Amino acid sequence: MLETDCHRHIQSSVVEALRQGDCLLEALDDDAYNARLPDAFDASIGGHYRHCLEHFEALLGTAPGGCVDYDARARDEKLETDRAAALARTRDLAASFARLEAAALAESVTARCKISYIAEGSPTAPSTLGREAMYAVAHAIHHYALIGVMCRLLSIDLPRGFGVAPSTAHHRRETSIRRA
Repeated sequence: MLETDCHRHIQSSVVEALRQGDCLLEALDDDAYNARLPDAFDASIGGHYRHCLEHFEALLGTAPGGCVDYDARARDEKLETDRAAALARTRDLAASFARLEAAALAESVTARCKISYIAEGSPTAPSTLGREAMYAVAHAIHHYALIGVMCRLLSIDLPRGFGVAPSTAHHRRETSIRRA
């Protein structure tokens, strides 16, 4: 795949992940979005969803050569508790990523993230905006899987495949084709 095609693929994957989030938010009511679930570490769907959105926001807020700082997220309580605000932000982010020049994903950045429970500080690593976009999508999918479990606990139906990693979905399709 050509580099520009890879960047377009990454870009469309970000938009696709955000659109899945849009579908999630449309399937929920405000009570479900805010419900604290003891069987899920007393977390809420809104808390997981806000966390995902802020990772995507960190990417858009990074200039070429800058630092994607996952530790400096806003932790915006409104996104966590106001489903309509989360939906509006989701749609804004999807539109922003759709407008992004695919070539911007080749830009070098540094990524910073606290990864140790013991060591002080947050290490940095060289990366590209595209690589960090791939991370944000994979990260969101894993949180979507947790959200899917939370929705099942609340007896909420979600679209088939919500929260399933693309590689898992592909493997399942390939396996079922071989078995047929």
